[in-house]
Amino acid sequence: MWVLGAHLGGAVGALISVGLLGFVAPLIAYLARGNQSPAVRAHAQAALNFQITWSLIAFVLLFVGGCLLFLPNITVVVMQVVFGIIAALRANEGRQYRYPMSAKLIK
Repeated sequence: MWVLGAHLGGAVGALISVGLLGFVAPLIAYLARGNQSPAVRAHAQAALNFQITWSLIAFVLLFVGGCLLFLPNITVVVMQVVFGIIAALRANEGRQYRYPMSAKLIK
């Protein structure tokens, strides 16, 4: 449950906040159950790294995108949502998902 919450929560958070708060749900899962379950820790860590990376990109593009009718930010949000859903589907199958284009910020 916490594994799916980390991935899907990141996708929903990104969708609701225009890409800026996608990291909140994975952070909650990481802090709440990361020490108790290695599986939750691994999944939440992967989701957190991806969502932090793309939330920072969304934050920067929010200012640049103001001149471009928010098209860059929409692309970032779509990426966060799509990859979050794909990761949740893989996690539901019991497999670890490696997010593309993600910096390893949390180790």
